[in-house]
Amino acid sequence: MLRYRFIKIPDEKTLARLAALYAEQGWWTGKDTLAMLRRMVRGSHCFLIAEENGRLAGMGRALNAWSGEAYIHDVAVQKEFRGRKVGSQLMKRLVARLKKDGVRWIGLIASGNSAPFYESLGFRSPPGSRAMTLGDPNV
Repeated sequence: MLRYRFIKIPDEKTLARLAALYAEQGWWTGKDTLAMLRRMVRGSHCFLIAEENGRLAGMGRALNAWSGEAYIHDVAVQKEFRGRKVGSQLMKRLVARLKKDGVRWIGLIASGNSAPFYESLGFRSPPGSRAMTLGDPNV
């Protein structure tokens, strides 16, 4: 049975499992470190993980601008857990937590082929807008 929990101070085992999922997604480079990942988890408004029998199934996090706005980042599900609604549950729980914490505007960037997934959860592109980045888009 899947278990979802928010973490703030990850232990070494959890850090290693998170790093492996970041690597599976292509989001981990040779410059990344577990110390950096630990700071990232602690610095997030909330960091949610899904686990089953001690195995990491997925993750997602949100950053809060402390102005009623937040951004969801790094939503990922291990390949073997896909098709089991893990991503949808991660998103629903992140959104519920943000709303509970007073966030009124929630944004994200739907990369790759992920737009239909986020649209199925109610996310839309604001009229006349487009996502823009400065620097390496894979950072």
